[in-house]
Amino acid sequence: MSHTPEPMTTGHAHPDTRGEPASKRTALIIHTIADIAAAFLGLWILLHLLGANQANVFVQFVEGMANWLAGWSQDIFTMENEQVRFVLNYGLPALVYLFIGHGIAAKMRRG
Repeated sequence: MSHTPEPMTTGHAHPDTRGEPASKRTALIIHTIADIAAAFLGLWILLHLLGANQANVFVQFVEGMANWLAGWSQDIFTMENEQVRFVLNYGLPALVYLFIGHGIAAKMRRG
């Protein structure tokens, strides 16, 4: 007599029925991605202004991510003060990602 155990179930018929609609989980993902993008940009601004070692692997990784995320906004501001220009050229995309990401997430949560 062979008995095959039945698969364990959690009592949920569909993954979307775990108490939270898929749109809210998607909103959380969008919100989190926007935060991570802004964090990379903010961290690169901080590392640059504090004179971080450009030969360090971590610094190079953060710089590469920031350059990729802010590629569309480079040289929007061209003032002579290098530090202000740097902060604006990397700070603008950080704010845009936060504004758009949080806005989309909020709209998804409401509707």
